[in-house]
Amino acid sequence: MNEALKQKLHKLPAQPGVYFHKNSAGEIIYVGKAAVLKNRVRQYFQKNQKDPKTEALVREINDTDWIVVDTEMDALFLESEMIKRYMPKWNILLRDDKSVSYVRITMNEEVPYISFTRNPIDDKATYIGPFYGKSSVEKALRILRRIFPYYVKPYSGRKTLDTDLKLTPGIEVGLSTAKDYKRNLKKLMRYLNGDREKLLVELEKTMKKESAKGNYELAAEARDQLFGLKELKKKIVFSDKEFLDISSDQALKQLQDLLGLKNPPRRIEGYDISHQSGENTVGSMVVFINGASARSEYRKFKVRTSKNDDLKSMVEVISRRLKHQEWDFPDLIIVDGGVNQVNAVLPLVEPYGIKVIGRDKSGDHSHNALVKLVFWNTASDGASEFKHLELRQESHIAKLIARIDEEAHRFAITYHSLLKRKSMLK
Repeated sequence: MNEALKQKLHKLPAQPGVYFHKNSAGEIIYVGKAAVLKNRVRQYFQKNQKDPKTEALVREINDTDWIVVDTEMDALFLESEMIKRYMPKWNILLRDDKSVSYVRITMNEEVPYISFTRNPIDDKATYIGPFYGKSSVEKALRILRRIFPYYVKPYSGRKTLDTDLKLTPGIEVGLSTAKDYKRNLKKLMRYLNGDREKLLVELEKTMKKESAKGNYELAAEARDQLFGLKELKKKIVFSDKEFLDISSDQALKQLQDLLGLKNPPRRIEGYDISHQSGENTVGSMVVFINGASARSEYRKFKVRTSKNDDLKSMVEVISRRLKHQEWDFPDLIIVDGGVNQVNAVLPLVEPYGIKVIGRDKSGDHSHNALVKLVFWNTASDGASEFKHLELRQESHIAKLIARIDEEAHRFAITYHSLLKRKSMLK
């Protein structure tokens, strides 16, 4: 251990959080979560017996950073997001497939139940994840079950011990209906997908509205859910108190330098278009705040015109987005495409001071696609031109942009597939 790292370990807080081990080149090689950062991170450098892989990891650690969050559950979700973004080599080397799990919810059934799986399949169930560490996500779901009761097995109609403990919605004893149960499950799913702040606001509105209408049971249900979530303090807070703030995120700092921004881009939006021969054309907008996905801010658009023209569809989607001035405006937009896409979007966003980068994959959406960027660059002498930049996949900017682009692509395809299924049922 070098002296600088030794001194830094003394500053570790006794709070939940996510830590980032880095090598001598500043590359993030491992991301982990902790209930108590001080205890967990220091364990790596104690002399007790470790397995050979962990010893090899420790030999590479040159520096460590961390983010403090409010709860262990926040640490679980933030760790998952950061691993997806950085894909650190030691997270892959130290884990086997059994440690990656998804939450599976059978919303397609009349009375759904929740389970865990390592391998999502196309069975019409809803999958949320992946999460890294099955025991951690199981613990999180056990806590949330007290707020949003659910079944853990296919519904049998029989009363169980879970019924008496109020861990099920109680359909089997007439305490709830399948319709009400699904309504509450959707709230749980929103929470798991990161839509926490808006969910709290809506629960408070529901509580007041139902109380004013005299629907005291519904008001009490919303009140209990609201207070339960508030007790968990369910929001990841990025603040000046954190050790790893936005200015020390290398990808955001490098984007600031690349684009000549005054500050690192706090809010980045990614866009993609999805259709099948012009049918069920949709656009997606995903949002990353301080380098992490903010799923409650995602938006989807059903394209109204030019349904078989990706370029015109992109212009329509971003034009419609800019009309929503109640949504925070981004510092940077990432679009799927090259010069043509960036050139089409620039006139729309330049009046707002928003920068645009195109990721030119030439139709290649594979994980091995080279990260080729296109953006409008103004040189120091005032001359402007399109600049092309090809990045190694392991670079910080490449990892962040690839993560945003892949998330926009996934979100667009999910919405397109939903519309396609609905049109087939007509």
